[in-house]
Amino acid sequence: MPTRRQVLGTFLAGLAAPRIGWAAAGSPAYLGAAKEADGQFALFGLDEAGMDVFRIPLPDRGHAAACHPTVPEAVAFARRPGRFAIVLDCVTGQVTHQMDAPDGHHFYGHGVFIGGGDILATTENHIDSGQGRIGLWSRSQGYKRIGEFASHGIGPHDIRRLDGDVLVVANGGILTHPDHGRDKLNLDTMRPNLAYLSSAGEVLDMVELDPELRHASIRHLAVRGDGLVAFAMQWQGDALDVAPLLGLHRRGDAPVLAEADYAEQRAMNGYAGSISFDGIDGRTVAITSPLGGRVHRFDDRGTFLSSFNRADVCGLAPALNGFVISDGLGGFSGLCDGRVRPLNLSDGRAWDNHLIRVEAV
Repeated sequence: MPTRRQVLGTFLAGLAAPRIGWAAAGSPAYLGAAKEADGQFALFGLDEAGMDVFRIPLPDRGHAAACHPTVPEAVAFARRPGRFAIVLDCVTGQVTHQMDAPDGHHFYGHGVFIGGGDILATTENHIDSGQGRIGLWSRSQGYKRIGEFASHGIGPHDIRRLDGDVLVVANGGILTHPDHGRDKLNLDTMRPNLAYLSSAGEVLDMVELDPELRHASIRHLAVRGDGLVAFAMQWQGDALDVAPLLGLHRRGDAPVLAEADYAEQRAMNGYAGSISFDGIDGRTVAITSPLGGRVHRFDDRGTFLSSFNRADVCGLAPALNGFVISDGLGGFSGLCDGRVRPLNLSDGRAWDNHLIRVEAV
């Protein structure tokens, strides 16, 4: 039996041992997927100014990534309707696991860790039925598939975690099938929703928009620490219609839909590609439109504040002094103090849809 001195010595040694956290990977502030000048795809770790911290090759075009909350590990997802997700050691650059969607499923490009980081939840399409699924994967078992449950909608795209491992899911409402590429097969009957689910798949709350907005596909999400959810939409109706592209919701309340003035709203071309709360105090929220070359800022009550022009802008994430944005021309810029400030330009690099803030230790 170990003595008290030996037990104490082991305990103190454990305290002194370095934690293998994100600092071991260079403490990146952001993750972003990109296509490079030679046609290759990669996931990049970036610092606050958009400079490369690491580069890890991807087998095909990426979309978003999920960061583990404590370990320097990221899961990079293929662009919809991709079937791969790869687990990356962001210290060594090695692919430690490859997750393949189960037979009859494909990924939608997003996922989130729950259960203290042991479970990865992924948005998926069950191809034969067209119904959305949330897949569950165990990190401690080598990212083994351990279950799934209904997303309670069609076309679940983004997924985020709220306190208590509540999952909020953007069920975009758009039916697709891999045999038809990215074609939208149910525009006449689509019914998007915002679903709040327990970690066991129980419906805790659900939000559907008014029938005249059923073509507003709910696609991407941002969450604030107090439970406020912001959702970005993409209009699938008549191109001549001008519809809101930003919604704000708190469980138990009606959603608040936010719009800019008519000219600015039309300039977004019915498309919001990314969404984020600011990194200062979360009292402003922004959306981007690569189709319109616009960034729109609102306050947290839905009042329009300002617009910024940036060609092919889509990536958006919180920054210490506001937001950062990335674009398909290799640009990485800060958005603060009412202006856009260029931070870095990566020649020949086309940033993909999303920037992911590494909120980790």
